[in-house]
Amino acid sequence: MDITALPTRNLLDPDQYIYCGWAVMAVLTLAAVLLVRFVHRRWLRFLAVMPVIAGWIVFLYGTYVGFYQFEVRHVELAFDDLPPAFDGYKIVQWSDAHVGTLTGRRQSILQRAIDSINAQQADLVAFTGDLQNKQSKEIAPHRELLSSIKAKDGVVSVLGNHDYPIYYTDADLFERYADMGRRCSADEELGWRLLCNSHITIRRGADHIIVAGMEDDGDGKRFPQLGDIQKALWGVNRQEFVVMLEHDPTAWRRKILPHSHTQLTLSGHTHAMQFAVLGWSPISLFYKESWGLYRMNQRAIYVSKGLAGVAPIRFGTPGEIVVITLKLRIEN
Repeated sequence: MDITALPTRNLLDPDQYIYCGWAVMAVLTLAAVLLVRFVHRRWLRFLAVMPVIAGWIVFLYGTYVGFYQFEVRHVELAFDDLPPAFDGYKIVQWSDAHVGTLTGRRQSILQRAIDSINAQQADLVAFTGDLQNKQSKEIAPHRELLSSIKAKDGVVSVLGNHDYPIYYTDADLFERYADMGRRCSADEELGWRLLCNSHITIRRGADHIIVAGMEDDGDGKRFPQLGDIQKALWGVNRQEFVVMLEHDPTAWRRKILPHSHTQLTLSGHTHAMQFAVLGWSPISLFYKESWGLYRMNQRAIYVSKGLAGVAPIRFGTPGEIVVITLKLRIEN
């Protein structure tokens, strides 16, 4: 992989986002106090004060309460062409762990999430990218916990944009290459199966399904565009049932739908912007498939809100673990 061709972006450490939040809210509060003191019109005072109060609510709740919440969501998906032996097959999807953020008190989020994953007694656990924030050493303190995830058919995973060294800008090229190697080796050390434009076959008696994984396939400008669907599905015929793991949901319309017969795609990446009001998130203005389940004829994609994020704040959109049960649709 030529990492010199990847985009690079600067990234703050998680706690620095909190410090910045405190600083911004302090400045806005001071500005509002000055407006209230020197502006005599009541409606202008109201306009100055209410946004600041709302900002404090979002910041304090999102940072110290909302970020620690997550939910277990159950989704049942029926397909006409699911092999009969896989009727009831249970996949637990989780995504965007960003374990570099889950340090100190925040590590309890990861512990509770993994306890919830194991409690599902899944057939397969699928992780859809962004295990780290910017470098592989963030994974080491959580290795024992991450390796405790169990499922009948194991754990499969793909890389997300944060799993490439595009945010590791304070290292030279050699170290970035080395860190990319360590990141790819980490999944094996955890006992996970990393799918980099590749696939595996899962069997139940005479029946089987394909579980494939593409490398991150974003816009190629802000995020890597490395997904190769032909390589990922090499040797797979159109009669086989395929579950595709791809971190960036924009690849569904760009590559997966037009260039494959993949029935189910699992993605993450968007985090539902870690902000929503009454179930609506501004991320829907930028992504056609921004969060949740979307269908197109007999094909579906589920976009996970993820578990955490680089900035430790969530308001109105808690992290999630998704339990997907595959069902064989039987026509009456």
